Amino acid sequence: MARTGQQLRVRTAKAVAQSRSAPVRTATERRSGLGDRLRYLFDNSMARGTIALVGWLTLATAVLTLVFAVVTTIFRMRDQAPTGDGFLHELFYTLLHALDPGYIGGDVGTWPFLLTQLVLTVGGLFIVSALIGVIAAGIDGRLADLRRGRSIVLEADHTVIIGWSESIFTIVNELTIANESRHRPVVVVLADRDKVEMEDELKAKVPDRRGTRVICRSGSPIDVDDLALSSHGTARSVILLAPDSDDPDAEVIKTLLALTHSGPGGPRVVAEIRNPSNLEAARLVGAERTVLLDIRETVAKLVVQTSRQSGAAAVYTDLFDYDGDEFYFMPDHGLAGSTYAEAQLAFESTSVVGVVRDGRTRLNPPMDTVLEAEDTLVVVTDDDSSLADQVRSLTEPALNLLGEADGSEEVATQALLIGWNERAEIVLRELDHYAAPGSTLTVLTTHGDPVVPDLPNLAVSVVHGPTTDRATLEAHLDADLDQIIVLCYSEHLGVQAADAKTLITLLHVRDLLKRLGSEIPVVSEMLDDRNRVLASVADVDDVVVSGEIVSLLVTQLSEDQRLEPVFAELLGNEGSEIYLRPAGWYVRPGDEVSWATVVAGATRRGETALGLKSASLATDGAPFGVVVNPAKSSTYAISADDRVVVLAED
Repeated sequence: MARTGQQLRVRTAKAVAQSRSAPVRTATERRSGLGDRLRYLFDNSMARGTIALVGWLTLATAVLTLVFAVVTTIFRMRDQAPTGDGFLHELFYTLLHALDPGYIGGDVGTWPFLLTQLVLTVGGLFIVSALIGVIAAGIDGRLADLRRGRSIVLEADHTVIIGWSESIFTIVNELTIANESRHRPVVVVLADRDKVEMEDELKAKVPDRRGTRVICRSGSPIDVDDLALSSHGTARSVILLAPDSDDPDAEVIKTLLALTHSGPGGPRVVAEIRNPSNLEAARLVGAERTVLLDIRETVAKLVVQTSRQSGAAAVYTDLFDYDGDEFYFMPDHGLAGSTYAEAQLAFESTSVVGVVRDGRTRLNPPMDTVLEAEDTLVVVTDDDSSLADQVRSLTEPALNLLGEADGSEEVATQALLIGWNERAEIVLRELDHYAAPGSTLTVLTTHGDPVVPDLPNLAVSVVHGPTTDRATLEAHLDADLDQIIVLCYSEHLGVQAADAKTLITLLHVRDLLKRLGSEIPVVSEMLDDRNRVLASVADVDDVVVSGEIVSLLVTQLSEDQRLEPVFAELLGNEGSEIYLRPAGWYVRPGDEVSWATVVAGATRRGETALGLKSASLATDGAPFGVVVNPAKSSTYAISADDRVVVLAED
């Protein structure tokens, strides 16, 4: 017995050793058996999703039905078939039995038959339950995909906005106004954000869509396949926003590459560029169908233009948005043979401001320019839908009431620039273009290290100090100043913190000027449009909201690319710009005159009248007392303090 036990222990030890030395079959080991191949094919089919699952359940239902129909037919279990005789009738009844458990309650027959039908019912119950679950899961998955915004947009002649920034709300709002005359307009937004979040934010910020449908899609702007979700190839225009990132221009250029991946042609593209040094690279990519808007230079030029004259920001905003009067093009004018001076008095509610000839746009051309039938007029009116039904003006100007003043000569000025950011250097260069020799400018800033370029007309001095400190501001405010510009610290502080600093500075500046009895115009730059309302407490002459102004320009350019040279001339230092000049230069103060008379006074000086700034208009609700493109028959009691908005050269 002892020997037998010993032999058993030896054999057991050998078996264990052999089992340890034998190779272990892992889950990742390649197999070639029939069962493994069938399992592999089954796994592949299941990976196809809901359709494959429904197919397998359908096959299982068919097999179950066929098997039980054959069994009940061969063994003649049913005493009487309620659907008739024959195998096909039995197959149909078995199918109904498998799909509806309620059928078992009406079964009559032997116990083997009833037990067979019970097994069929239980099997059918499992299959139907699984089928319902699969279909429900498939529907939920599809709804989740739709909520993620991953389906393609089947639209044409729509506007596509690529990217996301705070300016998107102004752009969408302006597009809804511009699309009021269109049939079923659509705006598609594609950004690398959650679709539901985008829809909720747009619904909160732009509640009134004016009949425009806004569709959001989630995807990367630099991914060609994601871009295809927006159907940009069939769009009317594409707006490419500069994202809020460390290198926004690089992302814009990569998105332009993705947009042009399909080849030449396609809709016009309007893209924002933050750094002027990247403009050339973007132009190489965008080719001829892309309009590039230099955000930094555009905002800087607008700050300078508005700082030179109070109320100019209201004029620019009226011309750049769709809520008032805008620039349009009139090819069928019926004024061939008339001079440009005569054309300015031709229409009752439309102002002629320029001419497009041989592809070149010129604002405020010489008054003796004879118009040709092929010329296209640049006009300012309330809507493009009214261009076809223009009413001719019947108001004759009162030439005996025209002004006699010739205008004052330019003199050296003193200015104060408070704050510093990446646009400040451009502001200095633009100010120098309009400054008379001998003019001075003091830069007072808390942040930044100002680099002052060589300026021929403007002597600049830089002072570092806390710009929200009253004593510091009081030391640099003087009643002899001609203009004050307050810039925000956009590179050094967050949006709200930068605007808060600006607001505090404005409160001190206005209070100090009030104590000095000075009415020096103060122009401020804001980052958030909501803070513009707060700035009104500080009695600021003009507030330039950088994001809003750029958004307005982007929207206008997306609707009509021909506006690019118009805006370039308005904001540049060459050609004609907007001026607010004393009304006494055009008509005699103290008289009540028609707007046609003011227009005639402007043409006599070689200028184009656009509007009027008057304190009396402010009481009627006009922003800053400014009205643009009044009717020629409108009459105004002109005072010596009123200003006429004109297009003129220096």
